[in-house]
Amino acid sequence: MAEASTARPVTLGDVAARAGVSLATASKALNDRGDVAAATRARVMAVADELSFTPNAMARGLLAGRTGTVGLLTGDLEGRFMLPILMGAEDAFGAGRINVFLCDARGDAIREQHHLKELLSRRVDGIIVVGRQTDPRPSLGQSIPVPVVYAYAPSDDPRDLSLTPDNVSGGRLAIEHLLACGRTRIAHISGDPTYAAAQDRLTGARAALADAGLELVGDPMFSEWSEPWGRDAAALLLQRHPDIDAIFCGSDQIARGVLDSARDLGRAVPDDLAVIGYDNWEILVQNSRPELTSIDANLQELGRRAAQKVFEAIDGTDIGSGVRHLPVRLAIRGSTIPRR
Repeated sequence: MAEASTARPVTLGDVAARAGVSLATASKALNDRGDVAAATRARVMAVADELSFTPNAMARGLLAGRTGTVGLLTGDLEGRFMLPILMGAEDAFGAGRINVFLCDARGDAIREQHHLKELLSRRVDGIIVVGRQTDPRPSLGQSIPVPVVYAYAPSDDPRDLSLTPDNVSGGRLAIEHLLACGRTRIAHISGDPTYAAAQDRLTGARAALADAGLELVGDPMFSEWSEPWGRDAAALLLQRHPDIDAIFCGSDQIARGVLDSARDLGRAVPDDLAVIGYDNWEILVQNSRPELTSIDANLQELGRRAAQKVFEAIDGTDIGSGVRHLPVRLAIRGSTIPRR
């Protein structure tokens, strides 16, 4: 009678012994770490192939001192800007087969500290902190035992690494586009003036106008990030300055309201009045009539970049510190078509 097979699965130790290297060196070679000689890596890979060794993801992580998990700590999960950032981060983590713990502090500092303790108790390998606006937020501190990267809302501590959209560049980009469309009488309607994003976009807009020897028509108008405010502000603006030929709006919601008032007052967009928004919120810009030109903050890319920095830090790379402003882009649609 034939005996039942008692062969056990090939282990990393078997590969290391056959290749004549230590367990740690075998692990590094199979994980493509840069601190293993090319000839040694080739030998380990050849032995692994010969023995039909299939690495176990959990064992691989334990050998490297990792759990294969990352925490995403956010302050407002339902927020318009949170979701694309988190989607971008999760896309990057998914590509590396990383498990993600998502925690929503709902803007509460005590709840955030509770979630932070929970993440650390689960021995996550790194943390991404996603803010609800681009104003600086309190740092989690320098005693956190794992890498931390801040996304959208920068940390108030320059020793941390923070990634945030370049809103100054976005304001400049909007005005440069309007100037390229032949507009010279440009006004600005934005949201809450206490937001860093509102002031940064205005700074960029004024700089672009100054380069062209121009100024905004009238004073910038600030209030809410809403369609009703856009309607009211545009109606007042067009009555005071009927000769304006373009309006740069601080958000797509405001721009939608501006389009409504322009239509009510008989101002044809874009022939008579060009309108540009900010955020490139697809559900708004694509359902506007005409479709709305807007500045896209590339939030999914921001999330991916934050995840990549966490990966690099986990691998021992110095990812640097300070606030890094990531590029934004112009999405051109029918509300700013150049005049014929």
